[in-house]
Amino acid sequence: MRLALDEARRALEHDDVPVGALAVRDGQVIGVGRNRREADQDPTAHAEMIAIRQAAAHIGHWRLEGVTLYCTLEPCTMCAGAMILARLPRLVIATRDPKAGMGGSVLDLLDHPQLNHRVEVAQMDGPLAEEAAQLLKDFFASLRAQGQK
Repeated sequence: MRLALDEARRALEHDDVPVGALAVRDGQVIGVGRNRREADQDPTAHAEMIAIRQAAAHIGHWRLEGVTLYCTLEPCTMCAGAMILARLPRLVIATRDPKAGMGGSVLDLLDHPQLNHRVEVAQMDGPLAEEAAQLLKDFFASLRAQGQK
């Protein structure tokens, strides 16, 4: 998760929401992402989507069997949908998203009984979880102070 937090901080360099993600298989990092919506002007350029794409390219297949995705924030609808479609077995999140989280905060899309795949979700606690939450709080407080969203 430390590496995912480093990626989240790198998103700040281009004024993106500080979210980072890492795809790991057999102890090896096979995908790394950070939010790039502002940098790329692409609404799909979320950290999770980037890490998922890199992992699939590394494996050479769209099914992410044996992959664990580490993410600093609970996924949105788009990212949760991509995780289901990729058959991701496991997701580890640092902090919840009470406004858009699809891993149990707003809805539990990742464990929906009518879908053909379920993603196991684990939430961290401790210093890294607190650090991820604080990074987001500071980012949005800064935007509000500047009169932005």
